[in-house]
Amino acid sequence: MAVYAIGDLQGCLDPLQALLERLRFDPAADRLWLVGDLVNRGPQSLETLRFVRALGEAAVCVLGNHDLHLLALAAGVGTLRRGDTLQPVLDAPDAAELLGWLRLRPLLHHDTALGWTLVHAGLPPEWDVPQARARAAEVEAELRDAPAALFEHLYGDQPDRWSETLGGAARLRFIVNALTRMRYLDPQRRLDHRCKDAPGAAADGLTPWFRVAGRRSVDARIVFGHWSTLGLINEPHLVALDTGCVWGGTLSAVRLDAPHRPLTAIPCPQAHRPNGGAR
Repeated sequence: MAVYAIGDLQGCLDPLQALLERLRFDPAADRLWLVGDLVNRGPQSLETLRFVRALGEAAVCVLGNHDLHLLALAAGVGTLRRGDTLQPVLDAPDAAELLGWLRLRPLLHHDTALGWTLVHAGLPPEWDVPQARARAAEVEAELRDAPAALFEHLYGDQPDRWSETLGGAARLRFIVNALTRMRYLDPQRRLDHRCKDAPGAAADGLTPWFRVAGRRSVDARIVFGHWSTLGLINEPHLVALDTGCVWGGTLSAVRLDAPHRPLTAIPCPQAHRPNGGAR
């Protein structure tokens, strides 16, 4: 059995199918780990949801910020933004089934035997993997049992620093923002949601979450996406897989269960430009 982790799809089904063909992926034997953001910006959000759902247990997908945005819209919270390509999902005859399936996806997946943790954006420095799993489970319970209340308070950048004293909507919002939106932290370890540049082009004082000194998950092996300007990272304990498929880059897969984690990438024909509308 092979285990492949694949970067942000964002509604680009054709590149995914081409990549799976290149990998000779066998859903009866192999497994996919998808880093989230199945939908939005690309032209095939509806078809992508249908395809991934049909893979059943052959695919593990964590929720990204665009997936949560879709779920919030379906719950009547928020508005469509310039560049969103989500209306076909909302109008689809099978929307209820697709959105019901999506709502039950986790925010974090950990495989003890494989030794890797899958998340869309990252882990704040105060959490180790067991803590991150527990925090993710808090939000997953709300998504399962009280989604309307969660979506009502989903949007916003505050609080921007973790504290065990956080409660209620503020606590859940921080957990969501950390796991699905985080890129940089400032010197006070506060989440900075404004900067989307690659390291080296960012403002002074901002540090990528995975380079923060004293990070409690430093010894964990983490796979994430979300950060198209960051590009590919394939280090012993860190794999970043958002290689900008929807922006005209590539769609990338790393085989997690093989030595040295071989990379396979194919070009994506989409050519959108990032804009300030993305969460």
